[in-house]
Amino acid sequence: MSKPTKTAATLIRKLPLTETSLILHWCSEEYGLVKSVAKGARRPKSPFAGKLDLFYRCEIELAPARQGDLHILREVAVLDSRLGIRSTYRQTLVASYFIKLLEMVTEPETPVPDLADLLDRALDYLDRQSPDLRAMRHFEKQLAECLGVAEQGREPVRCIGDTFGALPKQREEVLKLLGTEAAPPSP
Repeated sequence: MSKPTKTAATLIRKLPLTETSLILHWCSEEYGLVKSVAKGARRPKSPFAGKLDLFYRCEIELAPARQGDLHILREVAVLDSRLGIRSTYRQTLVASYFIKLLEMVTEPETPVPDLADLLDRALDYLDRQSPDLRAMRHFEKQLAECLGVAEQGREPVRCIGDTFGALPKQREEVLKLLGTEAAPPSP
């Protein structure tokens, strides 16, 4: 990223930086996983107030970092708040699992249009309804296919785990919550 850039992105992680600023992680089709700092975002009268929450799909403008990978968030406009994901713990946990899985398999600042689209479709689904085991396995299958690690006759999540060395620890909790105790072991 060499000049100020506008892009649509989904907020996937939010961390405090200082008493008034936040570090935000985004998933964008054009730029992949990018980090930004929102200076003053924690102030009561911040222009970012109410616009920065997990799972929000936003139009953002980033000023490139002079060094490192922490860009400056200049502007944000919420496109879709996906408030339905917060309806139940089940929806929130599964959304978090999808994000952790995506972060595990994606290099920072590498364009990932297929993966960003997959995440957006999954979050839109979770915004409208509660997930089941079939939805989780569908996401894992689609992810394995997008990554090119799917193998005929093997469970997609095993292919992902073998290729990337592990699976997010949350997967066990998701499986229990979705009503099954039989989880494939992590490699």
